[in-house]
Amino acid sequence: MKSAKLYQQLEKDFITPKLSDDWARHMDFSADFFSGNFKKRSMGLVCDFAIEITKVYTAVFPSKKIMQKILDDRAQDTMLFVHHPAIWDIRKAPEIFQPMDRKLLQKFKDHRISIYNLHTPLDNFGEYSTSVALAKALDIKPKKSFAPYFGALAGVFGKTTSATIQNLKKTFQEAVGHEVSLYNYGDDKIKNETVAVVAGGGNDIEILEEISKAGINTLATGVTLKNDHSEKAHEFAEKHKINILGGTHYSTEKFACISMVDYFEKLGLLAEFIEDEPMMEDL
Repeated sequence: MKSAKLYQQLEKDFITPKLSDDWARHMDFSADFFSGNFKKRSMGLVCDFAIEITKVYTAVFPSKKIMQKILDDRAQDTMLFVHHPAIWDIRKAPEIFQPMDRKLLQKFKDHRISIYNLHTPLDNFGEYSTSVALAKALDIKPKKSFAPYFGALAGVFGKTTSATIQNLKKTFQEAVGHEVSLYNYGDDKIKNETVAVVAGGGNDIEILEEISKAGINTLATGVTLKNDHSEKAHEFAEKHKINILGGTHYSTEKFACISMVDYFEKLGLLAEFIEDEPMMEDL
């Protein structure tokens, strides 16, 4: 497929005028690698290195492991689709997002491997969105969107088959394949069989206020670490008896990137999701 045609299709299917984003604070936009459109609006085509696209790799972050795997495959005329155009590392706070490796970017350019990013557009409520995909992985049926974020609605309220927080924690652990955190601030019973799901960074006081107003006592999200940034959110959750489950930034957002394989295959392209490593310090 011509790369321009693929970029145009992604634009049509995911990006609307109301959405915005800001990666300039995390990335060196003076670098020659980045497209002018990405420098302007922080979404869509990050690096335009290919004229033809024969295969798409999907990943949550463009880490060295992910980029090197593609190069080790001797890929050419390929695209890396990522949810984030920078690499998450909470251990390096306050600089929690790190830029892509420049040497690997040069190799991508040499091998005609483009990079395309949908952050806010993939968080936005829809068939392939991060929170919808996570909810489905947790056997939660999405019912209503919430949580305004850069023009998107990034969270979902959904019906769960888990009667208690402990049951949901077990389901969560089975889905992500590792331990999850539980801040047991509320009743063990899940109120009204309804859970708030916000993949990635949903442990935010504005989001918790919405959850409280909706009469929900359980949030499933990604990053739950208690630090200076999240202290007030934890205090609010404890005061309003809202349980918080966390499964790491990576593990809660990977399901959307896995589902995007289906999207690209429907366009007639070979597609493959590349696994990375969760950062357990998120919890």
